[in-house]
Amino acid sequence: MTPQNNRLHISPPSGFGPLPFSNGVLVGDTFYMSGHIGLDPQTKKVPAEVDKEIRFLMDSFSETLARANLSIADLVFVQVFCSDVSLFDQFNAIYRTYFSGEFPARAFLGSGPLLFGARFEIQGIAVKRRQPRTGRKTPRRKR
Repeated sequence: MTPQNNRLHISPPSGFGPLPFSNGVLVGDTFYMSGHIGLDPQTKKVPAEVDKEIRFLMDSFSETLARANLSIADLVFVQVFCSDVSLFDQFNAIYRTYFSGEFPARAFLGSGPLLFGARFEIQGIAVKRRQPRTGRKTPRRKR
């Protein structure tokens, strides 16, 4: 993490060498996330099994949010690129398990080949939820 000009830059995980981008940038309450793919954290490769790739992808996405003190619940927009749109239902079956309430707005787009042979790439925008005020009533307006 590097704070710079009221921005918090989240660096990619170590072990990937120097990369010319941030995994995410927090500006105020809004967190902009760069693309994530589902690499196996041990091998740094895309697994052969689609389900594993989706879980690695969502786990990586969740971990980046956590590094900015956010969670999946803070997502407001997600964009998924997929090199084989026939995997739409399989992706959704796992994706939905990462949410306990509302889903963010989302686009699921067919794409050409993705880096490292990945089938999916995900990026998103999260906004820090405001804590509800407690013990205060909203004042009524006089007429």
